[in-house]
Amino acid sequence: MNMSYKSGLRTALLMLFALTLTACGEQEEAPVKLDPVAFHEADECHVCGMIIADFPGPKGQAVERNEVKKFCSTAEMLSWWLQPENRILDARLYVHDMGQSQWDQPDDGHLIDARKAWYVSGTPLKGAMGASLASFADQAAAEALAAEHNGTVLHFDEIDQEFLQQAAAAQHGDMHDMIQQGDMHDMGDMMQGDLQ
Repeated sequence: MNMSYKSGLRTALLMLFALTLTACGEQEEAPVKLDPVAFHEADECHVCGMIIADFPGPKGQAVERNEVKKFCSTAEMLSWWLQPENRILDARLYVHDMGQSQWDQPDDGHLIDARKAWYVSGTPLKGAMGASLASFADQAAAEALAAEHNGTVLHFDEIDQEFLQQAAAAQHGDMHDMIQQGDMHDMGDMMQGDLQ
């Protein structure tokens, strides 16, 4: 009985020692910051590869644990995010608050949570590709821009791929109509649109 007691005690001590070593080997993970980052002159759009700084209007970014994906427009970011394989990512989405920024050079100090933002479509303001969606932290600011240009205000949760395709088609249709009518002055104004 004494041998069995010693053997059991030895086994228990070895198991305790092994558990202690295992616990020591595990490191506590530091909390991961998924804060927005600045855009740089050489940054390329994750979707189209174009140089982001070459275009006016609000930009977007998806910040993950080990990677930041940057986009030349809010529409490009939203279109990317709406893909099923991207929606499962642990990413934070950010866009410029155009209520705090100039259209031609959005201020990276005013990047906001894209999921809480309001978006305005249907304005003559130009961005990079597809529909130009002005993003705002404040719903009233978004509604003011929409009223000025007879645009549409949507919250993040209301935007889907169908809406993005319709908005892009409408925007390209407006430009096509101006070219057909020979109204280059209006087209120039559209291209130079400036948000005050």
